[in-house]
Amino acid sequence: MAGSFGAGPLPDSADVVVIGGGVVGCAIARSLSRYELSVLLIERSPDVATGTSKANSGILHAGFDAEPGTWKARLNVQGARLYAELSEGLGIPRKATGSLVVAKDAAQMETVADLRHRGIDNGVPGLEIWSREQVLAHEPNISPDISGALWAPTGAIVCPFLATVGFAENAIRNGVRIVTECAVTGLEVVDRQIVAVNTSCGRVATRFVVNAAGLHSGEIARLAGDDSFTIKPRRGEYILFDRSVGQLINTVLFPTPDKVSKGILVSPTVHGNVFIGPDATEIDDPEDRETTAGGLAGIIAGARRIMPTLPLGTAITEFAGLRAAAGKDFVIGPSPAARGLVHAAGIQSPGLTSAPAIGEVMIEVLQDVGLRLRSKASFVPVNPAKPRFHEMDRATQAELIAADPLFGRVICRCETITEAEIVAAILSPCGARTVDGVKRRVRAGAGRCQGGFCGPRVTAILARELGIPVTAVRKDSADSWLFLSRADLDAGEGIHA
Repeated sequence: MAGSFGAGPLPDSADVVVIGGGVVGCAIARSLSRYELSVLLIERSPDVATGTSKANSGILHAGFDAEPGTWKARLNVQGARLYAELSEGLGIPRKATGSLVVAKDAAQMETVADLRHRGIDNGVPGLEIWSREQVLAHEPNISPDISGALWAPTGAIVCPFLATVGFAENAIRNGVRIVTECAVTGLEVVDRQIVAVNTSCGRVATRFVVNAAGLHSGEIARLAGDDSFTIKPRRGEYILFDRSVGQLINTVLFPTPDKVSKGILVSPTVHGNVFIGPDATEIDDPEDRETTAGGLAGIIAGARRIMPTLPLGTAITEFAGLRAAAGKDFVIGPSPAARGLVHAAGIQSPGLTSAPAIGEVMIEVLQDVGLRLRSKASFVPVNPAKPRFHEMDRATQAELIAADPLFGRVICRCETITEAEIVAAILSPCGARTVDGVKRRVRAGAGRCQGGFCGPRVTAILARELGIPVTAVRKDSADSWLFLSRADLDAGEGIHA
């Protein structure tokens, strides 16, 4: 039996409640959907993938960075393998680009060699030390003053939005209910046992709660009296370049890392863009996604050490994302304060890579705290394929248009996205409810003009398909209204002296 998605009332009870609709929460929900359970995922925003999962590098790390024996080391390598197995069936765009960690001098070459040994300990296959000549043959636009690099053939890139949506959609197809625009306000604990979750939408009785609330996972833990970890937001800024310069590089290019971060990298995206970033700035506000002049200047300077001839004139947008840091490793396991509460918290890099592996591990963690599982015979492991009009040849495009004339209406000219694709993105099991929700699913508005042409058309399609007035269409967050009605204007709403 299929689940559901969107704002609405909560069920009275659920076997398991997952808090957080990022890539980790959705991967956990999908893993749980393989069993005969009632599973509820609660997300405070109108859509999934609106936090860390919407603003990150989209890189599937090979796994040579993490200290051996940590959750990061184990789950990174396992997650990279799972993406290779799952991506096609779940509709997640993935490219096996490999990655290079570039060294500029002898000291950095020693660090690169150490990374290779660490990667071998972590079980990363195929790691090689490349000479300067090998690197330049593979990446002719890279800075010529390099000494060599670490080559990791299992490194890859992925679309982080469609990874989240892919996991969520498959979970819904297998019975998970995802309720959006629902904020958790309390956790009821009786005799040190979770018994219910209180939210802005009501109360749901449960004995098992998975805390995958990202930047707010520390707050969720404290609702149960658990102060065993603290989340420290870490902001990273990025610059994205137009697809016209997509041939600049072939693989993910890392500098030699320092103790704080992996450094400013230069990377392709699965959609043919190139980006540079991120930096790493610790902040206090978990909602602070501002870009700064100093941060962007630092990103440019750092990227130029790898790629001196950056095409800055082709930059189409800048953005910032936040990582939920809680120390050197992920926080995974049962709460020491309340039975039935388990954490998947502090999931910073390589969190995107690790997400499907975290989903599998959380099954083990929940079993350890008493959840009984019975496999679901009707589990469907894949999602139906979705046509990508711009990737098809002319003959196939003509066949689609003949079957559905909406494929003949191009709404987003930059990315060649049709009305049929936008309608399908809205009506799918994990359908878009906002303008940015459409953008994340089919890239309408993600091109050079950043929605300047297609934005009003996407808004009109959303209103039509959702059966709501245009004034009820939002950009992304709960209060991101795009228009005011005449009644609002007459009442002075949104007008400030």
